[in-house]
Amino acid sequence: MDEKHYELRILPLFEEKLQETVDYISRRLRNPIAAEAFLDAVETAIMERLKAPESFEPYRSKKDREHVYYAIPVKNYYVFYVMIGNVMEVRTLVYARRDLTKII
Repeated sequence: MDEKHYELRILPLFEEKLQETVDYISRRLRNPIAAEAFLDAVETAIMERLKAPESFEPYRSKKDREHVYYAIPVKNYYVFYVMIGNVMEVRTLVYARRDLTKII
């Protein structure tokens, strides 16, 4: 049986949010080891999800969207992505304690 292959696309907004978070952990919290661990955890979670990104339950958003959002929990954050054909498009990173209904 042939496995479906997915492509990965990372949007600039996600890259900015990830960099802000890593900088915050490293500089503000003065914990560069935790920042590196978080970065590794995010990368690992995305690559694991890329194997079967549509096999997870979609995130239930109150907003009308062209594409369904999916969430990947990573430590105290969520990585949000959509599927466009065979492309897993990673869109943003959000702190889990924020009001997600206002953001997603």
